[in-house]
Amino acid sequence: MKALGNEPKIITFSPKLHAVDASANYWMRQVTLRLRREICWAWHERGVLPGPDAAGLPPFIDKASASLGMSRHQDKKKRFFEADPTAAYLTEQLEAVPPKNSRSLHGSLGWVLERLDLDDAASFVLALGLAVSFDSAAGSVIAACLNDPARTHPNLALAQMLWDEPEEVLKLADPSHPLFRYGLLQHIGRTSHQYPGVDWETPILVPALVANQLLFPDSSLPQALTQVTADNEENAAITQNAHLVASRLNSNGGDTLRIAPILGPMGSAHIEVVRGLARLANRKVVELKWAPDLLENGRYLNSIAALCWLKGVDLFLGQDLTFILNSGKQRSDILFLSLQSIPINIFLGITERDQLARIPTDLLLPMVDVPTFSYSQRVTHWKKRLGVKAHGLGGVIEECSRRFRYEKETINGIAAGLKELSGPISEKDFIDACRTEMDLDMGELAQRVIPRFEDEELILPYRQDLQFQEIVKAMNALTEVHYGWGTARAWNESGISVLFSGPPGTGKTMAAEVLAGKLNLPMFRIDLSQVVNKYIGETEKNLKKLFDTADASDLILFFDEADALFGRRTEVKDAHDRYANLEISYLLERMERFKGLAILATNRRKDLDAAFLRRLRFIVDFPLPGAEQRRKIWRQVIPKAIDSSKIDFNFLARQFPLAGGHIRSIVFNACLQSVNGRNPHPGVLKGSLSMEQIIVSLKREYDKINRSVSLEHFGPYAEIVRKMENEDACHQD
Repeated sequence: MKALGNEPKIITFSPKLHAVDASANYWMRQVTLRLRREICWAWHERGVLPGPDAAGLPPFIDKASASLGMSRHQDKKKRFFEADPTAAYLTEQLEAVPPKNSRSLHGSLGWVLERLDLDDAASFVLALGLAVSFDSAAGSVIAACLNDPARTHPNLALAQMLWDEPEEVLKLADPSHPLFRYGLLQHIGRTSHQYPGVDWETPILVPALVANQLLFPDSSLPQALTQVTADNEENAAITQNAHLVASRLNSNGGDTLRIAPILGPMGSAHIEVVRGLARLANRKVVELKWAPDLLENGRYLNSIAALCWLKGVDLFLGQDLTFILNSGKQRSDILFLSLQSIPINIFLGITERDQLARIPTDLLLPMVDVPTFSYSQRVTHWKKRLGVKAHGLGGVIEECSRRFRYEKETINGIAAGLKELSGPISEKDFIDACRTEMDLDMGELAQRVIPRFEDEELILPYRQDLQFQEIVKAMNALTEVHYGWGTARAWNESGISVLFSGPPGTGKTMAAEVLAGKLNLPMFRIDLSQVVNKYIGETEKNLKKLFDTADASDLILFFDEADALFGRRTEVKDAHDRYANLEISYLLERMERFKGLAILATNRRKDLDAAFLRRLRFIVDFPLPGAEQRRKIWRQVIPKAIDSSKIDFNFLARQFPLAGGHIRSIVFNACLQSVNGRNPHPGVLKGSLSMEQIIVSLKREYDKINRSVSLEHFGPYAEIVRKMENEDACHQD
């Protein structure tokens, strides 16, 4: 071959790096020279010479023979490097002495080499990984060296091939080598938590984020990261133990990851606590913005962590990203284990302690609580965020500040949307916006109930009706009494608990739905089959999830057949009895703290624990309706589109002491049996009911509930019943 400068066009890879770091320039030049020298050998070994029109890279040959050649011709390769003019010139250039960067910029390649005390072989391999990230032309050169067009990334086998002392590369096969532990090098096609048994053929690379920082340490943050700036006014809200955590952040934590959990409800200002900690500890913090897809395989977060180490900053993962890490394909415990050798601090926003359950405890710093908004703070913040648009909304802001116990970030989001409305904000707009923000996902523990009944449909005796109105008034007065009169502190801002007791069908569920409509509150029926669990401790977990979700805003929790959950505590005879009593005690405590409206319905009041009865604000007994109430119920349940002129309501109300639920069932069955083909007069009445249809359905209802009734009860309509019974008897025979 001719001497370098007059050589044929055989080399296409020659990146021009203008880095301020002398080490980066030196080691990237080492990669270029060694790759060019290897290409010279490849031309020679493959038995061809580059022609004048060659593209610069040798052709690919049989892989088996090439593999054998690599192991048999090391000595021959050395002699070639000494004899070939081009290869000899390149070898001479490789003998330049590495620079000594005593003042390398933080996060630069030179800084890393000094900080990790890397030897020359490791420094070269890191630069080799950088080459692909820095220059796209490197891929084809690497493929030519590896004799495989599909292998465009380097591996340790290539590093051995290029380095003059191949045995020195052997140390890098250790997965605990600093290059891998600090996230500077990654294996392609292998997730970070798989067993890192490094093989020679696995491709390696320096992640793009890390490569950019190593070569250009003054570069700005990537778009996924934003600087968390301090705000002295907001920082004043951090909790007492924040000072202790701040001192721990500045202590020497060794070469390991440290996680500072920041606990607060959804929508609370986790970031303000992080700002406060950053100010107290005099540290720089960056926040990783929403990137769910990028976190799937874990390598991206590993790159972010390595970048933060290089830049000397701490990382904040907000509550949304924490949720992804706990619910996605990538388990958070495995992910944080893969990061534990990167010595950075991670502020982890969480909404409940369980999100830390699988993270190794030796990585965790003491938890810092996010101060929650008080009622007065919510009122003040609403007015501040709405600005001039808060004019005239004082009353509804105060009411909604009690009803919707939102935290700062949630209020900010709602207020921003309201301010975009043209014209003044109405009370309805304000309430609807607050309600739309509610995230009431109770899973299978409760089902949303859409109220079906209006106020006038609820027919109660005078005393019960009066109690019902008192419940409505009490709920509407909570804001004034708690925060205007100051009872909130003594009563723990508690809501209202009510017991509806009485026989089946007397209107307990209807009354709950009417309350939901009158108070404009969402209603949820608790599914006791999902809440009560035979395994110890599971019932309390279900109850905690239920009440934690319900605590965010005012709503109605409806416990039907409440005696199954609120039953009497028993004498402790075994472990099961003891834990059953603990469940009841826990339920008592959560009921006292519940801020909405809890309605317990039962037809077995005597089975309820006395401690529950003491804590109830109202106990409403639903008796069987009297004759006058029954007459109203009969009239009310007949659909308005039905002709009911032939029905003797007075007779039905007087003769049959039934609950409202049974009356509704009778009328519904009668309607089903009265349909006779299509209506010949659409737009007028849809049909009619006769006493015969009502009497037949009434008798069927008595049979269904296993209650006997004599023919004398049916008076002038007894013949209808006699005929029905005779027909039944004939068919049985």
